[in-house]
Amino acid sequence: MSDDKPPSTSQSTGVGIGSSNTNNKSSKNGAAEKKSWFTRLIDFFQEPPQDREELIEVLKNAEQNTLINPELLSMMEGVMHISELHARDIMVARPQMVVVNDEMSFGEMLASIVESGHSRFPVIGDNRDDIEGIILAKDLLHFTAQNAQGQNLKFDIKDFLRPAAIIPESKRLDTLLKEFRTNRNHMAMVVDEYGSVAGLVTIEDVLEQIVGDIEDEFDIDGEEETIQKMADNEFVVKGHTEVDEFNEYFDSKLDEEEFDTIGGILMQAFGHVPAKDESIMVEGFKFEIINADTRKVKLVRVFKQQ
Repeated sequence: MSDDKPPSTSQSTGVGIGSSNTNNKSSKNGAAEKKSWFTRLIDFFQEPPQDREELIEVLKNAEQNTLINPELLSMMEGVMHISELHARDIMVARPQMVVVNDEMSFGEMLASIVESGHSRFPVIGDNRDDIEGIILAKDLLHFTAQNAQGQNLKFDIKDFLRPAAIIPESKRLDTLLKEFRTNRNHMAMVVDEYGSVAGLVTIEDVLEQIVGDIEDEFDIDGEEETIQKMADNEFVVKGHTEVDEFNEYFDSKLDEEEFDTIGGILMQAFGHVPAKDESIMVEGFKFEIINADTRKVKLVRVFKQQ
């Protein structure tokens, strides 16, 4: 009995050996391919890349060989890209800046801040070149809370002013980001060669050049959803929303023949690519730009007129 062997033992063993050999060959081939890639990478860096294009090509090859993921590749390209950009390239232009005037009452200032949804605001005097400082919404919130507790404090905007960082239009973004981190600033005023205010730039504006758009409370979750109701008469709509989808949702009659998307309709209506906070009336709807770049409208707030 002890000499008896199961009929399939010899055959099974043969199959097992064959499978093992195949797996070993595949494993060796895979290792060889990866080793070959590492060898090429090491060989390449023995002679450093001569320019940014060569370096990006190496990184793209690394992504294609799954040594880094696409998100990391995109961020690394963004990091290199900001060294070529200047404050003027990404700033919020002077006409689009949301500012508060030092002569506003506390109620007027609070209403303006709440409507804009921002967290930091330049405080101006006689005009937009007269920058007195920066005010934070959270400081006004703290003041409101103190008065709600019965302290009955008198509001003086000078008590809340923080120094404004002033930078030239030519400031490189990589240098600016370092200064933001060192000085713990989140906003800087951009001035032109004559000392006039040209716009403003925030740390979020710089970071978005590296990591892409940073979502805020207005951003819509999910790829499929393009229209989101925020209040009874307030909606947030993605710029690439199809016009026919918009018309169906709002029972409206925006032009579906000439334009495919809401962003296209708005660029036609403005006559240019609108910037953040610009607004316009179109066919009974008020459109207010939440997010846009130099090429397209990304996100818009919509108010339907009653």
